[in-house]
Amino acid sequence: MEVLFGVHPVTEAVRSRARDVDHVTLQAGGNPRLAALADLCRANRVRVTQGSRDELSRMTKTEQHGGVVAFLKERKLLALEDLFTRQNGAAHMLLALDGVEDPHNLGALLRSADGAGATGVVLPERRAVGVTGTVAKAAAGATEHVRIAQVTNLVRSLEALKKENVWIVGLDERGTQDYTDFDFRGDFCLVLGREGAGLHDLSRKTCDFLLRIPMAGAVPSLNVSVAGAVVLYEAARQRRVAARPAVAGNEVAAKASKPRKGLGS
Repeated sequence: MEVLFGVHPVTEAVRSRARDVDHVTLQAGGNPRLAALADLCRANRVRVTQGSRDELSRMTKTEQHGGVVAFLKERKLLALEDLFTRQNGAAHMLLALDGVEDPHNLGALLRSADGAGATGVVLPERRAVGVTGTVAKAAAGATEHVRIAQVTNLVRSLEALKKENVWIVGLDERGTQDYTDFDFRGDFCLVLGREGAGLHDLSRKTCDFLLRIPMAGAVPSLNVSVAGAVVLYEAARQRRVAARPAVAGNEVAAKASKPRKGLGS
């Protein structure tokens, strides 16, 4: 049984997969947001119960539950091959995480992936955080909308994506190319490393390109969730610009894509 907590994650779960929700428990004497969630549950034929704040804290093993907890069927994550299918014909915009361990970082990255329009996220099974209740709460409901694949071997999965003509783009403070200089309009998978240590050596060697975020201060790099958001939104910006109709004299009209040779190909 999967346990979700927080108003946004539970609301999105009820909206997107009400049949999987066994029941929702709300804090007694809650606020109007909880009352609105109760109405949504009843409209979707989801059973609602009430409990004290302490009871919800015991259920979720945290006091940061927002007054709501939901019990659902175990989430089924996708296989890598499920991400090969294009979404509405759009170019692949994938995110692969190489050992992210902090649930708040994973949740923030899933939220950014959803907001930027990523077409899928690849997570390793081992030595990394999974999609837990804490992750779902940090993602503010994005776990219900982002396509997430879980794989046993990240490097082999990146090689499989290469065979699908997807560029593998690592983010590394030792990268030689600024992320703003890269053309994100084609099929690509952005690879982010673990907190502190960054990309594993094999993952780094598998990348076609290594990009960096220029840093003006003394600290050499950003938090992984912030760095991921920066690059994903740059990719989204480039794609929006490219999708605009070309206008005579418009300097932001899409330019022809040039062949590129990458690292580790």
